[in-house]
This record gives sequence, structure tokens and C-alpha cells, in this order.
Amino acid sequence: MQTLKTQDLIALGFMTFALFLGAGNIIFPPIVGQASGDHLWASTLGFLLTGVGLPLLTVVALARVGGGMDALTAPIGRVAGTLLGVAVYLAIGPLFATPRTATVSFEMGFAPFVGHGAGALFTYTVVYFGLTMLIALFPGKLIDNVGKLITPALIVALLILGGAAVWLPAGELGASTGAYQAAPLSQGFLQGYQTMDALGALVFGIVIVNAIRDRRVTSTSLQTRYAIIAGVIAAVGLGLVYISLIYLGATSGNLAPDAQNGVLILTRYVQHTFGWPGSVLLAVVISLACLTTGVGLVTACGEYFSRLLPVSYRTVVVVVSLFSMAVANQGLAQLIAVSVPVLVGLYPLAITLVALSLLSGVWRSPRRVFVPAMLVAAVFGLIDGLANAGFTAWVPAWSQALPGAALGLGWVLPVVSTLVLAALADRLQAAPVVRSSR
Repeated sequence: MQTLKTQDLIALGFMTFALFLGAGNIIFPPIVGQASGDHLWASTLGFLLTGVGLPLLTVVALARVGGGMDALTAPIGRVAGTLLGVAVYLAIGPLFATPRTATVSFEMGFAPFVGHGAGALFTYTVVYFGLTMLIALFPGKLIDNVGKLITPALIVALLILGGAAVWLPAGELGASTGAYQAAPLSQGFLQGYQTMDALGALVFGIVIVNAIRDRRVTSTSLQTRYAIIAGVIAAVGLGLVYISLIYLGATSGNLAPDAQNGVLILTRYVQHTFGWPGSVLLAVVISLACLTTGVGLVTACGEYFSRLLPVSYRTVVVVVSLFSMAVANQGLAQLIAVSVPVLVGLYPLAITLVALSLLSGVWRSPRRVFVPAMLVAAVFGLIDGLANAGFTAWVPAWSQALPGAALGLGWVLPVVSTLVLAALADRLQAAPVVRSSR
């Protein structure tokens, strides 16, 4: 029986870490740190619970069913499962998230040196997606190319940045602001929830499991164990990055007091601490983080759609890469404006699906529980998406009166209530008869 060597298992964990660590994961924590100030540790704990905990649970859920969304969504039926899978893969893939990896890395890493012109962006995206496509075309080499080559360079750059944040702070802890004064834990929880890495985990699961299979590990129990270990390694790495960057933001408020996002905080900090080489360091971190995430997303789309449609994996990779390049050239601001409502709308479905899957052994008939809970999650996901898109006239007033609605969590109570009722109904009915195929 083939097993993974320790160095390959570590490389698999590094690869998983790099898949999750996109530019948003780097630029988002500093603004949380700046706002939480002297309530730093409470908000950090909240952030880690959802920013790290949710993706890890999603990886565990997918590992248990073999890595594919088709198995995860089986209880809701093939048609509904396929529709959800296609929606998630398109949103986290060529329509929004994949192009955004290119535009963010360009805006933060290269535009300061070459300008923000359309010609510079086009040239950058051609090179970026050419390299992304080249790496994604050889999924069997992902552990070697990403886990053993690219990620170590990213980790070194992150160690320099994170180490400087801890040992060379730009100032003292500032005062907390806004809602962080009264409820830092819940605010951190909400901000970690909004990283939306659980959606990324849904598409990365098959990439992780297939990387293990490509190492000729045929035992399903070993595949599950290795995938979970890789998820834990990635979670530890993400946690350390988040802690250091939140601390950086909390001690750098004097450098960028009016910052609206983490970009300005990071830029000011590296320039303050390292001078002009700091801009190069930040460009390296952002570029490598975006590249590895982009490779993972393109690979995941290739794996999923080549199984769903009568086209080859390589054809899907080429099409997704070229389409993503075209979308990326529409600009970062437009991408964010369109993508956020869609991703927010999908998130209740993703979290509900993962939670139900982790509890799958409890249900007599998973379908009896999955279908009503997922249906309610879909309704409230649509409401959240409309609200984020600005279509407030279409949003029912009663939905905004639900507990947590102001924080984007109004869907939780209806889904949990539906889950409890469906679970009771499931326990009151007999288990479905499994017919023999003989």
C-alpha cells in the first residue's frame, strides 16, 4: 500500500496553505487589527473561529466524501447538487475570484512600479494567466510545483513580514473604534466569516484529494487522513499569518489613520520599516499568494467541469484561463462590485451544506434534513445577495428584523430552526429501506 513520505505530506500541507492564502487574506486582517486596537486578542479569536475554523471544517467534510462536491451534495439530488456546484465553481472561478487574483496582485504588486494603465494591466494578465495555465496543466505536479517550490518562497517572505510586525511594531496598540469597543469577539467573528474561504474550500477539496491520488495513494482511508492533516497544516499557517497581520494593523494606526482597507496599512508599514525594499517585499508576497490561489482555482475548475462535461481537463484549463484573463481586464473595482453580492448569496448554502455533511451520521434519511434546510438557506442567501447588490426594495422588511441581520447573519436562525424541525421529523419516521440490487 502506497503512503506519503513525511516531506511529501508537509509539501501537501504547504500546497493547501498556499491555495487558501490569496491577497484578500493578507490585506484584510490589518484593517481588523486597526479597528480592534487594544481589544486585539478578542477580535483575533473571533476572526480565527470563522476565518480558519470554517475552511478547516469544509476540508474535513470534503475529505470524508472523497473530495468532490457531487458526493457532498448527493442528499439534495443530482439536479440541485449540480446547479449548486456549477454556481460555486463559476463564482469562485472564472467569473469573479480567479480574475480578481490577477487584478489584486497587479494593483498592489506591480502598479506602483509600472502605473495603472490598461496596457500595463493587459500585459500583466497575459503573463500571469500564462504562468497560471502552465502550472495548472500538470495537476500531478502540484505538490512539487506549488508545495515544494512556490510556497517555500512565499513562506520566507511572510516570515519576514510577519516577524517584522511582531518584533518591529510601528507603534503602540491604538484604541478600539466603533463596534469593536463593545463587541470585539463578535466583530472579529463576522470579519473572519466574510473572508469567504469556506467557498474556496469547497472547490479546493477535490484538488487536495487528487494531489494525494496522483502520488498513487489508493487507500480511501489514507486519502481522507492525509487531506485532513493537510487541512490542519494549512489552518495553522493561516492562523499565524492572521495573528501577525492583525497585530501589525493594531500597532500601525499612526501610519494610516484614515485607511479604509488593509492595502494602505500594509504599504505604509513596509515603507516605514524597510524603505523601498519593503515595496518589493510586499509585491513578492501578494504576487505569490495570488498566483498559488489562481492555480488552485483554475485546477479545481478543470477537475470539476471535465467530469461534468464531455471535454478534457486541459481544454477546461485553457478556456478558464483565457476567460479569466478577459474578465480581469475589466478592472478590480467593477469585479468587486459584482462579485460580493453573488458570493454573499452563496455563503449560507455553503455553510449549511458543510454543517449537515459533518452531522451526516445522525440522520436516518439525510435527504429529509438536507432538502428543507438547504432550501431555506437558498432563500435567505438570495435575500442577502439582493441586499448587498443594493436592491433594498426587493428585500422583505421582516428579514431585516431577524437576529444578526445587520451583521449579514439573519439566515442563521431560520436555517437552524428548519434543521431542528426537519431532524425531529426524521427521527419520528422509519429509516428508508435500502433495496438490494440483486
